[in-house]
Amino acid sequence: MIETGLQDKVVIVTGAAAGIGRATARRFAAEGCRVASWDVREEEPTRGGLFRKVDVTDAAQVEAAVEEAMTRWGAVHVLVNNAGIIRDGQLIKYKDGVLAGAMSDAQFDSIIGVNLKGVFICTRAVAPRMIASGGGAILNASSVVGLYGNFGQTNYVASKAGVIGMTRVWARELGKFHIRVNAVAPGFIATDMTKGMPEKILATMIDHTPVGRMGQPEDIANAYVWLASDAASFISGTVLSVDGGVVTGT
Repeated sequence: MIETGLQDKVVIVTGAAAGIGRATARRFAAEGCRVASWDVREEEPTRGGLFRKVDVTDAAQVEAAVEEAMTRWGAVHVLVNNAGIIRDGQLIKYKDGVLAGAMSDAQFDSIIGVNLKGVFICTRAVAPRMIASGGGAILNASSVVGLYGNFGQTNYVASKAGVIGMTRVWARELGKFHIRVNAVAPGFIATDMTKGMPEKILATMIDHTPVGRMGQPEDIANAYVWLASDAASFISGTVLSVDGGVVTGT
């Protein structure tokens, strides 16, 4: 058995109230970590940790929550930037040769605000504390669509591609402080959001996944834990696709 080296490490997980975030918070807790879980919803994912209602787009809230974790535990070793939202829509829609609609500024800005700027705000707040703690790991939620695009997701794809770019910049900037920065690109994952989709769409997702199933939130949580562990100590600036081969299958 490979030792993860995560026992008693302090971990912050954003978007931790449900889905991948909740599975991730629980998985780190199972490794013996002290987990600070943040979400805009008041639903604590783990027992014995620290849960706070935090909007990742609000720099003051983020700073206060990071400082609280530091005060309580004296360090931050891992940050999982998992919080994200979806507001899908085509760039423009035509019907019978007439412009019938377009993605609004609000649709675009809301996604960029949470999925991209939120990652920036949280990392900016955590990095100095992580340096003071002697280093650590920053893990960012991208998506396979950030790698190859997707119909009807201009805003979401832009945010997830941007996360990949920031991941590579920060790996260069923060490596000298013993901070590793990586991104995880999930494929089709069975969350509360996907459970409400029509069976036909779900079947299409599975058909496009070479391993023949949708992923589970725990599949992504396991990837985060591995990337944060000693087993991945020489990995930084990479994007790990956890997608059942879906990029290969496209």
